[in-house]
Amino acid sequence: MKRLLFAVGFALVASGASAAGMGVSFEWGPTKKCFDPKSPPITLSGVPKGTAKLQIRMIDSSSAYEHGGGTVAYKGQSSLSYGAFRYKGPCPDSGTHFYNITVKAVDASGKVLASDSASQPFSSK
Repeated sequence: MKRLLFAVGFALVASGASAAGMGVSFEWGPTKKCFDPKSPPITLSGVPKGTAKLQIRMIDSSSAYEHGGGTVAYKGQSSLSYGAFRYKGPCPDSGTHFYNITVKAVDASGKVLASDSASQPFSSK
């Protein structure tokens, strides 16, 4: 039983699931290499009631480079389309880098209700 609970707990942590149940995933889609200013398509789930806006940030976790992000009004949508906000797109100097996108659900007063992140590789080739 302890092994099962440990395995389930580990799977939740590894998947990036947050305690509040919010989920985030993304694919590069039409993203162009080297600082494409348009954000990639992002899929959302479990965004809490009361969310007024989504704050999004991306970091290259292979080089600790901050790519910026943006804030998008939340009106119940389950995805953010390519180019929903402006940032500095992926541009690995060599090989493959891993990019982490964090989305925070924020209410009208600025309180963070939930957050989640997802990571994807991007190759310099």
